[in-house]
Amino acid sequence: MSNRVLCREASHAGSWYTASGPQLNAQLEGWLSQVQSTKRPARAIIAPHAGYTYCGSCAAHAYKQVDPNITRKIFILGPSHHVPLSRCALSSVDIYRTPLYDLRIDQKIYGELWKTGMFERMSLQTDEDEHSIEMHLPYTAKAMESHKDEFTIVPVLVGALSESKEQEFGKLFSKYLADPSNLFVVSSDFCHWGQRFRYSYYDESQGEIYRSIEHLDKMGMSIIEQLDPVSFSNYLKKYHNTICGRHPIGVLLNLAIVNAL
Repeated sequence: MSNRVLCREASHAGSWYTASGPQLNAQLEGWLSQVQSTKRPARAIIAPHAGYTYCGSCAAHAYKQVDPNITRKIFILGPSHHVPLSRCALSSVDIYRTPLYDLRIDQKIYGELWKTGMFERMSLQTDEDEHSIEMHLPYTAKAMESHKDEFTIVPVLVGALSESKEQEFGKLFSKYLADPSNLFVVSSDFCHWGQRFRYSYYDESQGEIYRSIEHLDKMGMSIIEQLDPVSFSNYLKKYHNTICGRHPIGVLLNLAIVNAL
């Protein structure tokens, strides 16, 4: 029987962000040094998953709120971009590699989740094709570097969940949020606008198109801050905003209600 450790390579390193550990470390330090720690210690954060050229400085605002002295398990919920998925899926590997250092998956938590029967397993191909979780790994590694041998990650690929399934997964994960040493990271970009995304909502009263998009996104962010999953669902139904992490956000809002985050 093999005890071989299975690894997921940093498949987007060298394209979506630099594959050089020293260069990546310097970039992350630079972005983090420019932002303030205002909500520390965070229990949950929402941060983008675009290439770091586009979102590295933005993500720093979220990761600056992570307290490595408290955090011991990091749940990373990312949307599925490449495979149809009606539930959530767990990785089939033990280690996620980054150019900084390797991150260990918490197999005890994985075992607990798997026993519920609510999860699928993603193939290594699906895992390495997907960027929504990977783009959070370097920032996770950087935020936790002072305790790098003392924490684990729990990556979860989130499918196109119905509202009732968002509630079910929210209830399932709520017991983990109750532990202050657990952090939830939700991976989401916001509005994807234009022909390529078949979305062109434009409120002319806001002025230029980018102002309309900004207003639309901030409306959604304000609802998320209220921790109200019903209002967030109604917002999506009304405006159809192309928030790619809407289902992980929906799970977060439902688990936050249980814990009164």
